[in-house]
Formats: sequence, C-alpha cells, structure tokens
Amino acid sequence: MNYIEVQKIAKNTIEYARETIKAGMTLLEVRELCEKKLLELGADSFWYWDIGAFVFSGNETAVSVSGKQYQTSDRVIGKNDIVTIDLSPQSDDIWGDYARTLLIENGVVVDDKDCSNIEWKNGIAMEKKLHREMQEFVTVNTTFEELYFYMNKFIEDNGYISLDFMGNLGHSIVKKKNDRIYIEKGNKTRLSDVLYFTFEPHISIIDSNYGYKRENIYYFENDRLVEL
Repeated sequence: MNYIEVQKIAKNTIEYARETIKAGMTLLEVRELCEKKLLELGADSFWYWDIGAFVFSGNETAVSVSGKQYQTSDRVIGKNDIVTIDLSPQSDDIWGDYARTLLIENGVVVDDKDCSNIEWKNGIAMEKKLHREMQEFVTVNTTFEELYFYMNKFIEDNGYISLDFMGNLGHSIVKKKNDRIYIEKGNKTRLSDVLYFTFEPHISIIDSNYGYKRENIYYFENDRLVEL
C-alpha cells in the first residue's frame, strides 16, 4: 500500500462511523467498530501505541492526553452529544492519521451545518477555517515553527484556545513514532523538507466543556501544498 491508500482507509472508517454511531453506544463499542473496520479495509496494525481509534465524547473532547496514557472510558453516547475520533491505521509501516469531531443530534450523527447547537456548529466551522488558513499561509519555505506561531495567533484572534497537551499543532509522518518532529516553537525545519505532515489543531473556547479536532495529512506537489 501507499500513503494515499492507507489514509483512505482512515477516511472511509470515519464515514462508516458517521453512518453507524448512535446514542446508547459506549465509547468502547465505537472504538471496537472503528478498529475492526480499519483492519477490514486493509490496515495490518495501529502505529500509535497499538491503538487504532482514540474516542472521546462530551466534556472528554476537551481533554488532551498522550496515547501512552489513554484509556477508553465507559461513557455512553447521549441523544445530543459530541464525539471525537482519532484514527492511526498502519500497513507495512505506512501510516494513516485522520481525526474528526462528530455531532450527535436526536440520537444520530448529523452534518455540522444542520446541528442546532450553535457552539458545536461554530467549533467545527472554525476547524475547517483553520485548515483553509493554513493552506493559504504555507509555502515551500515555511518552517514548522513559523506555522506554529502563525496558526496559534490565528486561533487566539478568532476567540479560541489550543488544547494540545504538548502545545503543538501536528507532526511529520515517519516510520517510527519517536522520530516525529512537531509543529512547535524551536523547530526550524521547513515543512517541505519532510515527505508528509499532519495538521491537527485541537481547540476550544475559554470556559467551555467541549473541544474540536480535525486532522489531515498534507504534502507538497509541484511546490503546492495539497491534502493527502
């Protein structure tokens, strides 16, 4: 498999989750159905601490935790709820990395544009805005650090805060997780010097119980940044 194919496994699994998740399911059930689907679609393992799907709901969506410490809670999805799923499929040491926050209304996943909860609707819209802004800002000469400072200011200027426990906004895609470099202060490497990198802002508004995450992998093609 190549990177496009492995990332497609993750994307298709999120679409499967959109159609399948319902109120009354536990987060462990959601994790199990996602991991089963990742393997059915061609993943042979999970690169991030052997966990294929990190699943959070409700006020857990505002929690940022290392995969090493993550435990799937026994929470049950409510009739009106918010769920974040972060997937880490792998095939022959090729990674996928993809996350989405889903909105539950009247017991089923709804399109964010149709959600009646304005705070949640705006949070998802802000995530999309961040990805658009990042793509417009980045050039072949942009460094990881420059992107870190620019996007964190953009997040703040739009009334949001970054929740990531390490303070970064993404990382390079490599073969071993300890070899990753991050979108963080002090990283002078150019984004174009790595094959692929993630952009995955985890955001909230001040004093809110809810967080939002949207993760894609990006790379340069003919000096232009594109989504994998």
